[in-house]
Amino acid sequence: MNNSNILLILFLLFSLPLLANDYYVHAAIGSDKNNGLSPRYPFKTLAALKNISFKAGDTIFLSSNTIHQGNIEIKNFSGTSKEPLVITSYSWLGNEGLPANAIIDFKGLANGILIENSSNVKVHNITVTGDGHEGASNRNEMTCGVLVLSSQSQNMQDILLSELKIQNVFNKNINFKRGKEEVRTANGTQAYGWGIRVINGENSAIKNIRIENNLIENVSHTGIKLSGNNKTLTQVEILNNEVRYTGGPGIQMSRVDQVEVRGNTVQHSGSNNDSRKWGRGSGLWTWGSSNVLIEKNKFLFANGPADSAGAHIDFNCENVIIQYNLSAYNAGGFCEILGNNYNCIYRYNLSINDGQRIKGQEGAFQEGKIFWLSGYQGKDQKRKGPVNTYFYNNTIYTDGSYTPKIAIEQSSKGILIANNIFALKGNTKLVMGDQYNPEKKSDEIAKNIIFTNNLYLNDESWPNNIYPKDQNPIFENPEFKNEGSLMIEGYIPQNKYHIKKGIEIYPLPGDNFRTLQELNLPKDLLDKKIQESKFIGAINP
Repeated sequence: MNNSNILLILFLLFSLPLLANDYYVHAAIGSDKNNGLSPRYPFKTLAALKNISFKAGDTIFLSSNTIHQGNIEIKNFSGTSKEPLVITSYSWLGNEGLPANAIIDFKGLANGILIENSSNVKVHNITVTGDGHEGASNRNEMTCGVLVLSSQSQNMQDILLSELKIQNVFNKNINFKRGKEEVRTANGTQAYGWGIRVINGENSAIKNIRIENNLIENVSHTGIKLSGNNKTLTQVEILNNEVRYTGGPGIQMSRVDQVEVRGNTVQHSGSNNDSRKWGRGSGLWTWGSSNVLIEKNKFLFANGPADSAGAHIDFNCENVIIQYNLSAYNAGGFCEILGNNYNCIYRYNLSINDGQRIKGQEGAFQEGKIFWLSGYQGKDQKRKGPVNTYFYNNTIYTDGSYTPKIAIEQSSKGILIANNIFALKGNTKLVMGDQYNPEKKSDEIAKNIIFTNNLYLNDESWPNNIYPKDQNPIFENPEFKNEGSLMIEGYIPQNKYHIKKGIEIYPLPGDNFRTLQELNLPKDLLDKKIQESKFIGAINP
């Protein structure tokens, strides 16, 4: 055989794609002396995976219904969209009828699953838990069920986290107490446990992240948190997750772009049922973010002495749309839009008994508010109200057991409030905005306001001392089908004659960002076609 043939054979051999491998881990019957390449010869521990350089198309199978101590770290993996690295559960012969998920217990470690500087990774059907630490203290400053991290000057993309159960994630051991001042800090200053975190470092980008169909419950801070850098964390979908009893917010995002949050249920954010939890948090909030769509979610029972609304828009955001959501029994309120926000919308939402918190009671240092436009944009910044804010076709109901409160920053510019049902029992009260540097009374007047065609139970639902005033108020009872219910259908209005007096929504004067077509949606909160009829509230009767 001549040299040219040898070179050709070598070239062909090295040109062939390496075959993908399946790796098996079984904590009960495995051995780290095995090669892990078959169910018959599985590894015993997760530590055995640390010695493997994974290739495109590889799969890691963890034995279902088994506790695996330790964690999984995927670093500097590339893969392709057609050949990702997959991490999932596997039922050994004879275990098919048992619960499907493998359980990773990472107690005392920083993360249950780490995906760092890697692309094309799919993780599904795994349970992750990490409750506290061994020894006297935890050296980790942050504890995460799943952490997606970009720490180098390279881009990451195509990460899927689905069908995960992330439960009982705490950096501290039981009976740890945080101190009464910790909950008053902006985001907490101590070490916490988080559900899923995505962190975008400097000089890198992360895109195409999907977080769907997961259960996240009982973590000491945030359930799902996105931390971007100069908005290079983009194209993220957070879909159909259940988030419960988080010590902080249910879902939170900072400095991100192009995010969709749809179909999630967040309950009891800001939970304080464990002294290790922060004890404060909205169901969802955004900060410094652009082009975020939040729709068809349920935000229920948020708790905390401040913030803790259903879903709120913190300062420095643009084009955040909150639509088709149910918000109920959230201590901080329903609509909260802070300063220096542009082109944000609340529409076709239902609010039930939001904003019941009373400042000065049970440690609360902010009033609960059903409607709050704030000028707060940081402790050391001059107040600046939101610009071009749209609030229309929402249904807000309170049952009379507390005083509904409203605060409107007078430095706001461009406000549209129309076609809403304010079914507020009791006397609504105007309060001052009370973020960290509270609003002060001034002679400044909010500018460029369209406030018209809203329906109120009576003239006490929006008192005369509240500016601005509705230019065409309608005082009628919407006659809800079953008020007091937590079901959206309970708020179908039966008073069709007055509900059908809605108006078309036009862009605010000088607003070149919004169009008539995008402001007038084709369907209502119950997904019923609106067609040509205009109506008041979130539901077309």
